[in-house]
Amino acid sequence: MTTEHEYWDALQAKVCARCLEGNGKGACLLAPGRECALRTHFPRIIEAVNSVYSPSVEPYVEQLRKKVCAACTNQAESGACSLRDDAECALDRYYPLIVQVIEETQLKKRLNT
Repeated sequence: MTTEHEYWDALQAKVCARCLEGNGKGACLLAPGRECALRTHFPRIIEAVNSVYSPSVEPYVEQLRKKVCAACTNQAESGACSLRDDAECALDRYYPLIVQVIEETQLKKRLNT
């Protein structure tokens, strides 16, 4: 079974390195007081991705909204999210890549054990 540490290392190498809020090497450069959505919701993200297996991204996004966005302080009770609506949510922006990295990490682990 893949550990959270293995997932985090893979995500940091492939997602954080591409994040607009980073330095291109995986280090976060968010302004003081702001939190990285990937780090804040990391266990829920893993749970959301692992609850789906589909060739389509829609079921993954559905689980993201249900398991992660619903617990996020930026989302209103109505389900609206100003960060998401303004393309300011890094989690939403990079979610297809996050799904890909998590599934690739799982596959590598299965092939190596």
